[in-house]
Amino acid sequence: MLGFVSAHIAWNAISNLELRRSYKALSNDLVRPSATTLSNICRRKYALTVDAIKKQLPIRNKVSLALDGWTSMNKLAITSVIAYTMDRHWALREVQLALNEVNRLLCSRFEC
Repeated sequence: MLGFVSAHIAWNAISNLELRRSYKALSNDLVRPSATTLSNICRRKYALTVDAIKKQLPIRNKVSLALDGWTSMNKLAITSVIAYTMDRHWALREVQLALNEVNRLLCSRFEC
């Protein structure tokens, strides 16, 4: 699944006969999940991630949001949304809410 997500490959590509043959060539006992299975795994992981983020945010406390942007070493433009809050001991806490690659068309317009 990680390979599909990181390579921006559609879930239904797993149904491609040649891709399935290449998986089988790697290992006969390698599990080749369906597109539906990959999608369900992704949904479950997403729900777990959202729950973990919610647990890190205070229930009755003010939160400051910050937007950060940078360009990586391999020329990817990245944006991040971070929530900052103070705990009861006045320690600064931060929770990353989002991390996205900036659209290449938008980036080229503003020369990221």
